[in-house]
Amino acid sequence: MKTKLEQALAMLRGRIATPPTVAVVLGSGLGKFADLVEEPVVVEYRDIPHFPVSTVKGHSGRLVCGRVGGKQVAVMQGRFHYYEGYGMAEVTFPIRVLRGLGCTDLIITNASGGLNRTYAVGDLMVMTDHINHMGDNPLRGPNDDTIGPRFPPMQGVYTPALVDLAMKIGREIGAPMQKGVYVAVAGPNYETAAELRAFRIIGADAVGMSTVPEVLVAVHGGYKRICGISCVTDMATGESHENVNHEDVIAAAAAAQPYFLALVRGIIERM
Repeated sequence: MKTKLEQALAMLRGRIATPPTVAVVLGSGLGKFADLVEEPVVVEYRDIPHFPVSTVKGHSGRLVCGRVGGKQVAVMQGRFHYYEGYGMAEVTFPIRVLRGLGCTDLIITNASGGLNRTYAVGDLMVMTDHINHMGDNPLRGPNDDTIGPRFPPMQGVYTPALVDLAMKIGREIGAPMQKGVYVAVAGPNYETAAELRAFRIIGADAVGMSTVPEVLVAVHGGYKRICGISCVTDMATGESHENVNHEDVIAAAAAAQPYFLALVRGIIERM
């Protein structure tokens, strides 16, 4: 792991003059935020040593570094998923790379199915907590104490001050805001009606196939503040025939983008 990390960092430090402090991970259909980056330095994932390659529609596969809201940012325009066949270490490798570049804050986003009956398609849910239902964990195996602790605490992972800030900015811009708990599943199939009802019973408000592995590694690696934002792209309460496909998810995320772009930019400006 350390050798791969050092090789990736050596390449990127040769391309990025000013170290970023804020890492932004863009979920399905939310990639246009990268267009807001000023004086961008764009690096294709395929050119970064040991980076996986995005294979899912709606994930461009580029790292965009520059300035947003007066802060130096590193924006992942596309992420990697466990269901693509990558191991957890591969899925989360970019989070470790961005930490090595200098990022101390993480804004991580995703598209999700709404489990909470009060939600609607297009809502932006600020994550207050998560449930790992993926059946795996990127921190399994030997631990390198120079990178992070063997048993990282996970309570209060989503920085309460950033939850409050995101909700405040969302109200200011008139966005349809929610806050709640995200449950991560392995995918790639969408969930059965029984699974969706079970997730509601255990306290989840939205369900998706990403984010939790990256957040586990971010906590382990020493990020100071974490903000999670989930765009509700379909309703998944398990109470009716709520068939959904990836094209619908992309379309719903695109429709929510004006609010999403303003929200994330506002958080970076004021965090």
